[in-house]
Amino acid sequence: MGFSRTMQTRYQLLMALLFVAAIIYLENQIQRLEAARDKMEHVLATMQLHSLQVPQFRRSDDDLAKSNDQIVIYNRVPKTASTSFVGLAYDLCQRNGYNVIHLNTTRNSPIMSIQDQERFVTNVTNWNAKKPVFYHGHLSYLEFGRFGLSQKPVYINIVRKPLDRLVSYYYFVRWGDDFRPHLRRNKHGDSKTFDDCVEQGEPDCAPEKLWMQVPFFCGHAVECWEPGNRWALEEAKRNLVANYFLVGVTEELEDFVMLLEAALPKFFRGATSLFQQGNCQEKPGGPPCPAGTGGKSHLRKTSNKQEPSKETIRKIQRSQIWQMENDFYQFALNQFHHVVRRSLRRVNGELTPLGAQFFYEKIRPR
Repeated sequence: MGFSRTMQTRYQLLMALLFVAAIIYLENQIQRLEAARDKMEHVLATMQLHSLQVPQFRRSDDDLAKSNDQIVIYNRVPKTASTSFVGLAYDLCQRNGYNVIHLNTTRNSPIMSIQDQERFVTNVTNWNAKKPVFYHGHLSYLEFGRFGLSQKPVYINIVRKPLDRLVSYYYFVRWGDDFRPHLRRNKHGDSKTFDDCVEQGEPDCAPEKLWMQVPFFCGHAVECWEPGNRWALEEAKRNLVANYFLVGVTEELEDFVMLLEAALPKFFRGATSLFQQGNCQEKPGGPPCPAGTGGKSHLRKTSNKQEPSKETIRKIQRSQIWQMENDFYQFALNQFHHVVRRSLRRVNGELTPLGAQFFYEKIRPR
């Protein structure tokens, strides 16, 4: 009797376990079916959404006119890879159907008189025969809204580590670059190194020469061009966030180009491929460059440039002006990295733009 009761108890326990297992299995299956149903409903809703949206994307003549009315201004800071980047715009303008115009100011002054500001703003806004258009030139930020005009341009720019930019400029005005190697620069023949310049306290390498990127973003106010002005630094940061579509960094130029192609395809469709081809350099044992490389867009390098010594770097970095310019650079770099994280993803080790990350739903009435 004891043996039969034990067997009966074990049998009942086994049946209970099987029942619980069956319940768990059924619950899991139900959850999977519900998840599959939700996914299918989402797909169907998206498909329905796309079918509903088609008429919304049929552009009228007015819409097409507006799309061909775009103005992009690249108020380029000297020695930030600006010539290399502008080369892309010139290479792409005919293919993508827009105009490129270089703004050449007297003595390359980044500050305009009040009457030239008005002339420039009026010309840019009303020169319809040259729209869409990409302007570039060494001009400090200019607020179009001050002149009572409704159309505002899309501002873009590139910044560079402040000491790297100054060192590049120092050697550029003495030795030029490989873009136009036979052109004599205004300091031609001066073989003094940047280290020697700093050690001897020469004006060409003084901390005041670092004050360049802050005023270009600050604008035309007198405070902007006072080296070390704290208000100018804060105004430059405000303008970067509020009035620039995108600001990249020289050290990550390819990511900047990729973002522009994704966000402004009218101007930059094909820019990433062109940039990569232009930067292709065959290495021993490495893969060959793609066919059709060797374009002119990315070949400019300052000649005879020497990296500063650690002692020179320490001296420069002790100055308040370097600290403020570097503060602005780090601010711009953080903003750029934020945009990259939200807009690009890494696939097989390479960055690629994200697709659309939003859609419309619950549209009423049907």
